[in-house]
Amino acid sequence: MSTHDAHALSREEVLVGIDRPTPPILKTISLILAAIGLIVFVIGLFVQPDRVWQALLVNWLYFTSVSSAGVMFVAVQRITTARWSRPIIRFLEGYVAFLPVAFVLLLFILFFGKHHVFWWSNRAPEIHEKAVYLNPPFFFTRVIGIALIITSLSLWYIYTTVRLDVGVVAESGANWARGLRERMRRNFRDERRELHSTHSLQGYLAVFLAFAFGYGWIVLSWDLSMSIDPHFQSTMYGWWFFMGAWVAALASWSLITMAWRRYLARYDLIQDKHFHDLGKLVFAFTAFWGYITFGQYLVIWYGNMGEETHWMHLRLIQGWRIPTLITVGLMFVFPFFGLLSRAAKVFLPTFVLFASCTVVGLWMARYLEVYPSIYGVLSNIPLGLWEIGTTAGLLGIWGFCYLSFMDAFPRVRVLLMTSPYRDEVQVPVNPRTMEPLPAHE
Repeated sequence: MSTHDAHALSREEVLVGIDRPTPPILKTISLILAAIGLIVFVIGLFVQPDRVWQALLVNWLYFTSVSSAGVMFVAVQRITTARWSRPIIRFLEGYVAFLPVAFVLLLFILFFGKHHVFWWSNRAPEIHEKAVYLNPPFFFTRVIGIALIITSLSLWYIYTTVRLDVGVVAESGANWARGLRERMRRNFRDERRELHSTHSLQGYLAVFLAFAFGYGWIVLSWDLSMSIDPHFQSTMYGWWFFMGAWVAALASWSLITMAWRRYLARYDLIQDKHFHDLGKLVFAFTAFWGYITFGQYLVIWYGNMGEETHWMHLRLIQGWRIPTLITVGLMFVFPFFGLLSRAAKVFLPTFVLFASCTVVGLWMARYLEVYPSIYGVLSNIPLGLWEIGTTAGLLGIWGFCYLSFMDAFPRVRVLLMTSPYRDEVQVPVNPRTMEPLPAHE
C-alpha cells in the first residue's frame, strides 16, 4: 500500500481469505477442454491436417502473445515503480505459467507442422531477399532463440516477484507446491535487504525484458504471421501485432481481477479505483491500437503498391469482409466508445462487456492474420470444428497453467503491501550497503 493510504493493512489482515483454494471444478473444466482439443487435433491430423495445424498456429499466436504481454506489463510496473497495482498485479503474473508450455508447442509446430502452415517450407521463395531471410536454418535459429529469450526472462522476472512473498509467508499456497516454495526461500535474508536487492535486480531484468518483448515480438510476428503471405510486408505490422496482445492482456486481466475479487470476497483490497485504473488502461491502449491499425491502413492505401494493398483488399472482400468488420468493432468501436465514461469503467457489467469484446476480438484478429493469407479469395471461410476444438484445447491448457500458478503461491504481493520498508524502493539504495544511491544512478 502506498504512503498516502488512510490505513495500511497489516500482514495478517492482507492474508485473510487469500489462500482460499480455487474451485476444483475450474481445473476439471480446463482439463476437459484440453482433452477435447487434443482429441479434435488428433482426429484432424488424419482428416484435415492443414486446418488443425493452422488452427494451432492461430491459437499459439493468440495465447502466447497475450501471456507474454501480461508479463511485460508486470515489468512495466517495476520500471515505473508503480504502487497502485500491488493488490492485483499477482493476478497478471500468473500469465507466465503458460509460457514454458507455449515454447514446447512452438517447437512442435516448427518441427512437425511447418509443411502445413508455412508455404516457404514446400517451395523456395521467388524473391531473393525472402529466400535468404526465410532460409530454414536461419528461420529456426531466429524464432527459437527469440522465444527462448522471452520465456527465460519472463520466468526469471516473475520468480523474483514471487520469491519476495514466499520468503515472508512460506505457508501461503497449496501443499503440492510446498517443496518448490521451500527451495525459493533458500538463502532468503532479512526482509529489508531482500526487498532492495530484488528491486535492484528487477530494474535490470525489466529493461532487458522490455527490449526482448518489443524487438522479439516484432520479429516473431514477421516470421510466424506476416511471412505466411508470400509478398506482403509492412514496417508497422510488428507494432500492430504486439499492441493487440497488450490491450487484450489488460482486458483479460480486468476480467480475471473481477472474478478474483468476487471469489475471495476481498472488496477492501480490490476496490473500484482499481477497476477505474484498469478501465483507463484498456481505453487508452484501445485508442492506441486503433491509431496503429488506421495508420497502417492509411499508409498502405495512400502508397497504393500492389505488394501491400492486396493484403488489406483480400480481407475486405467476399467471405473475409464480415469477420474483418466484426473484428474492428470488437477491438476498437465497442470498447473505445463504450469506455469513454468513468461510469462504464466502474460499473462492472459494462466493463465486462467491453473487456470481453477485446478478448474475443483479438482472437478474430489473429485468425484473420493467418487464414486469408493461406486460403485467398473464398465465399465460405474455413471456420468450424477444427478451429473451435483447437481453441478449446489451448484455452484449457492456459487455464490449467494459470490456476496451478495461482494455487501454488501467495495471491497478492504481501511484502510490498505490508512491509515497513515498502516505500523505500521509490528511492534506490545500494543493496549491499543499504545506503541511498545518488539520483543520477
